Amino acid sequence: MMQHFENTLDEIARAGNLRSIPTTAGEAGYVDLTSNDYMGIAADRRLFDEFVANCDFSKVYPSASASRLLSLHQDDFLALESLLASLYGREALLFNSGYHANTGIVSAIADKDTVIIADKLVHASIIDGIILSRARFVRFRHNDFDQLEKLLTEHSRQAQRLLVIVESIYSMDGDIADLPRLVELKRKFPQMLLYVDEAHGFGVRGRQGLGVAEETGTIPDIDILVGTLGKAAASSGAFVITSEIIKKFLINKARSFIFSTALSPFSCLWSKFVIEKLVGMHEERRQLLAVSNFLNENFARYNGNIRSHSQIVPLIVGNSRKAVELSGFLKEHHILALPIRRPTVPPGTERIRFSISTRFTMEMAEKLTNIINMYL
Repeated sequence: MMQHFENTLDEIARAGNLRSIPTTAGEAGYVDLTSNDYMGIAADRRLFDEFVANCDFSKVYPSASASRLLSLHQDDFLALESLLASLYGREALLFNSGYHANTGIVSAIADKDTVIIADKLVHASIIDGIILSRARFVRFRHNDFDQLEKLLTEHSRQAQRLLVIVESIYSMDGDIADLPRLVELKRKFPQMLLYVDEAHGFGVRGRQGLGVAEETGTIPDIDILVGTLGKAAASSGAFVITSEIIKKFLINKARSFIFSTALSPFSCLWSKFVIEKLVGMHEERRQLLAVSNFLNENFARYNGNIRSHSQIVPLIVGNSRKAVELSGFLKEHHILALPIRRPTVPPGTERIRFSISTRFTMEMAEKLTNIINMYL
């Protein structure tokens, strides 16, 4: 019976795509470019010490011990949701992770009367939510909004609702969706709902770090805006920003919200503390974008038509084995950067994905560029 699994693993290994859990990410003396700690908060021990020093542990609960609908300890959840709602000017609802948020929200709001139209490169959690919804769905070419408009025109004739799903910053290519163009399309198609996943934008973009939606002034026009707390906010969990009616709907229909033990109240306390710091980190965001732009410009010669405009910096090498070898070469130079291979990315676009943080200086970026040029 085990032969099937062994054969499958052998096939994966022969293709150079066998994965394992890394064991050296915390190794001293290495520059870590694998983490989503974009604002350097998870690595800032002083900030955590400040949080602990001001935390009243007599009132802290380590676990919710029940789903959100059953938990007796709601204060920390409500305080975090209230903070998010005040920043975005709309209702907020917490989920346990970005995966829980996307699978639960999409599967709840889409039904037989909905046509989902999603960007071809949306995250696997969104795809899983689409599959769970059993709704009709089509995908448009990545960031091709002319094709999206044609699909909206075609499906608007028979669908009660058109759910358009994009990411603000894409997790592998690092490029950015044209949110103002999407808002224009929403105004043209009254039955369209706009769903934007800000997983890699929250904390990093916008004046207060509220994401690309804040940067482009489109927050009020996005029906469902998802943000995660496990990346730039250095915590755990996720949230959705939406209308009061959709929030009530999700509380009653999103299975990942209803049937899962809630976040730790302690993590909600930490998230609230971090977000209150994040909103004022203007200079850190400016520095992060400057260093990221430097790398993106220097890697353009290798990346073809893939062009990042964010802190997610890909380096396309074109096959799995070469990506693994380059990752090993970088490690020899005390730089941790992991290979990204299919099925995560399409064949021929295998790459090293650099996650840049505020702790990565321009001097480090210049050194990395020199090392890459020496290898390639």
